[in-house]
Amino acid sequence: MRLASIAYAGGEAAARLTEAGLLLLPYRDLGELLAHEDWRELAAAEGGEVVAVADATFLPVVPRPDKIICLGRNYAEHVAETGSDLPQHPMLFTKFRASLTGAYDEVAMPGASDRLDWEAELVVVIGTGGRDIAKANALSHVAGYAVSQDLSVRDWQRHTPQWLPGKAWEGLTPVGPYLVTDDELPPGAVGLEIGCKVDGVVMQKSTTDKMIYDIPTVIEYVSTFISLEPGDVILTGTPDGVGNARDPKIFLEPGQVLETWVERVGEMRNLVVEAAR
Repeated sequence: MRLASIAYAGGEAAARLTEAGLLLLPYRDLGELLAHEDWRELAAAEGGEVVAVADATFLPVVPRPDKIICLGRNYAEHVAETGSDLPQHPMLFTKFRASLTGAYDEVAMPGASDRLDWEAELVVVIGTGGRDIAKANALSHVAGYAVSQDLSVRDWQRHTPQWLPGKAWEGLTPVGPYLVTDDELPPGAVGLEIGCKVDGVVMQKSTTDKMIYDIPTVIEYVSTFISLEPGDVILTGTPDGVGNARDPKIFLEPGQVLETWVERVGEMRNLVVEAAR
């Protein structure tokens, strides 16, 4: 299934993509749907109003997650281009709900920086929560996958050894457009092409099997120190090709179009606009 959280003329709702359009589900968003243990059966239910895809605004797949957990330096080629050592453990940081935006929303340049950089990422959405989840069972806790951009404000990211100021910027993490359920993809979403373009020029292109820490390992690691909840969002890191690692460095500018994709999961398109005032 392809599921989404959308806004439409009647409000907001979770929805399932069908041949006829987006079938509205009786839940405010996918977070509310995933809170039910039988969410798969509820999502597959027939009947209900259908909204044309063109008439919907795609919200972040889970607009109000309990946790947004992100991995840094999780592709060896990206580690190499930054001149860093391979991590000995998953490198984690967090974002806030206000950091999220929709798959086709405009993204505003930060008023405090001109160093906005791209990072294409595969997103994991948790379907079944738990603590101390064993790696062997980790994938049974996954609802599905989505596409994201970990848009990074590079100078603010380097203010301290903790990356939070440059990573959690409000409205700079598009996630979507759909949550593709795990049964539609290879186990752990391994071997899928991932990448992004800026104004049609390919900047990143790799495959998800090049992650240093795969998804089961990450779920086991994170759930050791905190309980995962249905609807939690995990960004799994970016491959090489970021603008900050180039010589000379390249950063996004207003008017540019950023396209991000993960094979069989989806594609996002975001226009960069002038700084919000």
